[in-house]
Amino acid sequence: MTIDLNIEDPRWDALDLATLAEAASDAALAELGLDPAQWDISLLGCDDARIAALNADFRGKPAPTNVLSWPSDERAAGIDGEMPLPPDPVDPELGDIAIAYDTCAREAEAAGKAITAHATHLLVHATLHLLGFDHERDADADLMEGLESQILVSMGHADPYSDDAMGRDQAEGQ
Repeated sequence: MTIDLNIEDPRWDALDLATLAEAASDAALAELGLDPAQWDISLLGCDDARIAALNADFRGKPAPTNVLSWPSDERAAGIDGEMPLPPDPVDPELGDIAIAYDTCAREAEAAGKAITAHATHLLVHATLHLLGFDHERDADADLMEGLESQILVSMGHADPYSDDAMGRDQAEGQ
C-alpha cells in the first residue's frame, strides 16, 4: 500500500500514523483478497477544526467527526448486503481519508482503549468505505461491521462490535 500522507496536526507524528494506516489498509485489502501493493490512498491527519470544516463542506454537517472518506469511484453494491464492486486495477488510487486527532483521542479515552487501537479501527473503517462498503442500509452495515471485526481481530485487536464493546467504539464517520 502506498499512503500519500499529509500531517496537519503534529500529534499524529507521535503515533506514527503512516505505520498505523499502512497496517490497517493492508489488512482490509488482504481480507478482501486484494494485493495491498497495488493500491494507493491519500491520508490527512488533522484536528477537529479541520475535519469539522471538511464535514461541513462535503456532508453539510458543521461538526467534528472521527474519520471521513472520499472514494475515487462509486463501488457500492446495488442490493443491500451484497459485496461492492471491486476496484479497477487500472486506476490504483482508492481515494482519500481524513482522520481527526481530537475526536479519535476523546473516543479512545471514553472507550478505555489505546488511541492507536481506535485509530486503527477508524482507518480500517475508512478503507472499507473507499472499497464501496457502507452502513446506511441494515444488511450493508452488518456486512461492513462483520468485516471490520474480522480484520481487527486478525490484527490482534479486540472486536469493536462485541457485546462488551458495543456502543463504545462505533466508527461513525464516512
